[in-house]
Amino acid sequence: MKLERTKNAARNIVFDGTMEIVNMLFPFVIRSVMLHYLGTEYLGLNGLFKSLLSFLNLAELGVGSAMVFSMYKPIAEEDTPAICALLRLYRTLYRIIGLIVAVLGLALMPFLRSLIKSDIPQDMNLYILFLMNLGNTVMTYWLFAYKSSLLKAHQRRDVISKVSLTVRVTEYTLKIFILIYLRNYYLYLAVQLVSQLAINLLTAVCAQKMYPRYVPEGKLPKEKTLDIFRRVRDLFTAKLSATVFDAADTVVISAFMGLTVLALYQNYYFIITALRMMLVVFLNACMAGVGNKLVMESREANYRDLEKISLLFLWVLGVSSSMLLCLYQPFIHVWMGEENMLAVGLVFCFVVYYYSMGANKLINMFKDAAGIWRIDRWRPLTAALANLSLNLLTVRWIGLYGVLLSSVVSIVFIQIPWLFRNLFREVYPRERMGKYIGLFGGMTALAVISCTASWFACGLFSMNVWASLFVNAALSFIIPNILFLALYGRNPVFRESLSQLKRTLLSRGGGGKKA
Repeated sequence: MKLERTKNAARNIVFDGTMEIVNMLFPFVIRSVMLHYLGTEYLGLNGLFKSLLSFLNLAELGVGSAMVFSMYKPIAEEDTPAICALLRLYRTLYRIIGLIVAVLGLALMPFLRSLIKSDIPQDMNLYILFLMNLGNTVMTYWLFAYKSSLLKAHQRRDVISKVSLTVRVTEYTLKIFILIYLRNYYLYLAVQLVSQLAINLLTAVCAQKMYPRYVPEGKLPKEKTLDIFRRVRDLFTAKLSATVFDAADTVVISAFMGLTVLALYQNYYFIITALRMMLVVFLNACMAGVGNKLVMESREANYRDLEKISLLFLWVLGVSSSMLLCLYQPFIHVWMGEENMLAVGLVFCFVVYYYSMGANKLINMFKDAAGIWRIDRWRPLTAALANLSLNLLTVRWIGLYGVLLSSVVSIVFIQIPWLFRNLFREVYPRERMGKYIGLFGGMTALAVISCTASWFACGLFSMNVWASLFVNAALSFIIPNILFLALYGRNPVFRESLSQLKRTLLSRGGGGKKA
């Protein structure tokens, strides 16, 4: 089966983008309401539970990514029995994983209080709250989670986004009502649990309707099953690394600095996470198409796609970094109040962290699409251990600066260089590595120049916080785009990227062109 990559990517970008906008705007409102009606401690507690459950989700090991990758080839070859057998294996593995997560969660409960330095809300039962969050995670594995792999492998993430959009808007609206009028955190978590169950069930119904011929039955050849298990094993280190970056920082801050400091940190981290997810929408929309093309086309043709996607992505990443730097403080001032602002130095650290994470996500997308997890297995593990070690060494001396800079160091000096080596060793022509590093490094240097120029330009104006938001937004958007256009506007890769983008947009209205 030849996927309509251009049409599917456009569709995914539109609906994934809409979903992420909802997931970005509503939680902003919810955090504000929670701070006003419940207090800072609840914000910190909410973030801590999320991070702890991320650790428990290590039990997933990367099964989902391995299964989706394993479907690319049988989908391209229209091998229905193989896809059905994969679904059966996926279902079995997820049932086992759900059980493991439940057992690990129960085992963690006696240690909960030792992970919080102070500030535990007095009117809340910590263990009941944790069990509600744990139930939310466990049920996602047991209720048809495997069905979503069909949609992802067929590059139809837009269907998942449509379901999620409908359910999440309802969920967020109910949460806001509960916080304002009932002020009941238990009921708040109950709504969250029901919403996740609804998403799983509705997604499964859509997948069954679109692909009725795929049912979980049959058995894979032993060698194929062993190959999947090897991929899962190799993916575990990537899963561990992602968990350390997203969760270990939170746990370290909670244990050494308390829930109040954690809540302030998470206000800033929440913003870069929201922006990062908008960028990931673009990468997720491309992944299945890239994976399909890697199976079917030459290394040189695939390298050309690497250049085009990277140029567009790094351009957007550079502009968004400039805007983040100039809008961070005035936005936090308006959103959470001046008393909840962190130092300007930490703002610079957050922006560097954001750009580093974005660049790493870009290279990781190509690695995941190619499925080269085995040769890549030591990279994320090394980076994870370096990050955690630096966190523990520096948090006592320089606090939040140590937490942020530890992550940046592990990404910039371990993750990205190692990814370059692996990609050009296994996937793309080795002789093109120098050229690509030049493109990557050049655009990163221009992003630094753009951020610096925007920062100083915004500093020329002295005005109230609301006026600063609008003026800083305009300057930090215009200046980097002018600089990027001046240096890369005539680049053949950029022109080719624009042409493909136009075809992508036109395909949405005209039925699409198979690519």
